Amino acid sequence: MPLAVVTGAAGFLGSNLCRGLVEAGWEVVGLDNLLTGRLENVEDLFTTGAFTYVDYDVTHYVHVPGPVDAVLHFASPASPRDYLEHPIKTLKVGSLGTHRTLGLAKEKRAVYLLASTSEVYGDPLVHPQPESYWGNVNPVGPRGVYDEAKRFSEAMAMAYHRAHGLDVKIVRIFNTYGPGLRPGDGRAIPNFLSQALDGRPITIFGDGRQTRSFCYVDDQVRGIMALLGSAWIGPVNIGNPDEHTVRELAVTVLEVTGADCELVFEPLPADDPARRRPDISLAERVLGWRPETGLREGLARTLEWYRGERERDRA
Repeated sequence: MPLAVVTGAAGFLGSNLCRGLVEAGWEVVGLDNLLTGRLENVEDLFTTGAFTYVDYDVTHYVHVPGPVDAVLHFASPASPRDYLEHPIKTLKVGSLGTHRTLGLAKEKRAVYLLASTSEVYGDPLVHPQPESYWGNVNPVGPRGVYDEAKRFSEAMAMAYHRAHGLDVKIVRIFNTYGPGLRPGDGRAIPNFLSQALDGRPITIFGDGRQTRSFCYVDDQVRGIMALLGSAWIGPVNIGNPDEHTVRELAVTVLEVTGADCELVFEPLPADDPARRRPDISLAERVLGWRPETGLREGLARTLEWYRGERERDRA
């Protein structure tokens, strides 16, 4: 049984990835310090016999005994609310954490897969965004702590590939949602779903005409797994190319939940991207991947999970 080390294992995407790896026949060692992750996200994996959880901060030296076949670095605050609350920790896990986990992969001669982000493109001047686009990022703005941490981690990973021959894969993740994305996360979908379920006004930042592309988590994990098993070196966009305005998203959430809430508008945060949509032609060509879940279907599945979580909290 191959063994994978996954950092950020108790986070939204990390936990779903651990689940996908276990279902695919991997043994998984999951590392997380629970800064933004939740142990509840991986509770179901404890009974599989194929998952081991270790409470650990990967900005420190990382060692795992025995053979390791893959190191997947997913540790980092990922929502604006989280990385603005923890700016220095975000920079440290993107720099020191990447360095430590690359060292582990080098020691074990393991495949290294880095979770990067569409934020490396910043507020893009090219649309849709291909992997060849270098981005338009404000390095000293408030969002720069996340954007530049990921850009640095990409540079370091590719330096390890060139200097040490490490098998490096980089997934540039576009907006992802689904079960496990905590209601207090701060991003648009958990905000809108929570507000709709509570009967509160739906808060839209800016005029709502800014666009995003939302990928359901099962599709995202399937794309990451395909990248892990491929011969590709370097970055690949994994996201849903269907582009929606934030206002369209809010209206769809109201339709899916059946809620009757007003839309309210607040000032747009600094450096918030005006448009965001992945060019996934590389993923289609080298991975044979494209998303399968439409926004309305994905929101309905996520809504079901949110309602289940509320029932559990009331029990």
